[in-house]
Amino acid sequence: MSGNGFGILFRLTTFGESHGPAIGGVVEGCPAGLPLAEADLQRDLDRRRPGQSRFTTARNEPDQVRILSGVFEGVTTGTPIGLLIENQDKRSVDYREIQDRFRPGHADWVYQKKYGIRDYRGGGRASARETALRVAGGAIAKKLLADQAGVRIQGALTAMGEVAIDRQNWRWEEVERNPFFTPDADAVPRFEELVKMIRAAGDSVGALLEVIATGVPVGLGEPVFDRLDADLAKALMSINAVKGVEIGSGMAAACGQGSMMADEMVPDPGQPDGVAFLSNHAGGILGGISTGQPIVARLAVKPTSSIAIPRRSVTLDNQACEVVTRGRHDPCVGIRAVPVAEAMMALTLADHWLRFRSRQGR
Repeated sequence: MSGNGFGILFRLTTFGESHGPAIGGVVEGCPAGLPLAEADLQRDLDRRRPGQSRFTTARNEPDQVRILSGVFEGVTTGTPIGLLIENQDKRSVDYREIQDRFRPGHADWVYQKKYGIRDYRGGGRASARETALRVAGGAIAKKLLADQAGVRIQGALTAMGEVAIDRQNWRWEEVERNPFFTPDADAVPRFEELVKMIRAAGDSVGALLEVIATGVPVGLGEPVFDRLDADLAKALMSINAVKGVEIGSGMAAACGQGSMMADEMVPDPGQPDGVAFLSNHAGGILGGISTGQPIVARLAVKPTSSIAIPRRSVTLDNQACEVVTRGRHDPCVGIRAVPVAEAMMALTLADHWLRFRSRQGR
């Protein structure tokens, strides 16, 4: 199976399955001399970790990461950084009923057709369990970007189903104070009520997320095919259940006019590059290259198909059947996807930061 790595100069490769003994990853390209400890990775892993609230899956994984290589006496050595997380709360028996049938809306059927075999226990390699290593690798990327480039990356949940935040109430400090990673404290009770209703019905619901990077220097991105926005879109679209990505004004730009969407510029000696932008419809990227403005991306996460409502499907021998997915599942996978989205933006920016730095001869 190919396609298990992401990045060119800063590269993450992951391995493992949802119900295997462990999941792991290797980060290549991290420069030597970066202070790094397991605690630096654990903070974001704890944010993604299942079983932390009644609004996510009850699977209770500690997600304790071990750094196996690439760090000596508290700093990176420049060699590959090996990471490992053991799976400790597996309950594979929940999936025996679907070993000879396919869950609609999941990757079960296409894995079987492509490879002739599939790990039906929790989706195997197709499970969002794999994203824990993205978060661990992304935490290294975040630290590199913060320490060497002054970049900060933050994500938030802005809508769940038809319930959306009031953007006038956006407060970043609220994101870490509630289980939904939402910046609008007034939206929390409405999200709670929605999840309770969805869970009682045995159903699931989708979500909208937003990720913003600030402090990004001008010049990240490579024309023509390695444009920063193209790589960022690929990174975010690679997250399980993500079905749409926008940069800046995104789809709304199609409804606007050039006089509205062009981000005007004025001289400003107070800015590092002597120029100030009057708006940011481009989302911090022009011609595939960062402008120095905040990079803004939004992503749509579909409702999980692991639901208790019977769905029509087929068996291994193409017979009609019904599938009810039992076990422990998130009523809204978008909640725990927030730190995953942050990680994928960090991995993208770290990769382009190293390319940019190599051009500068640093």
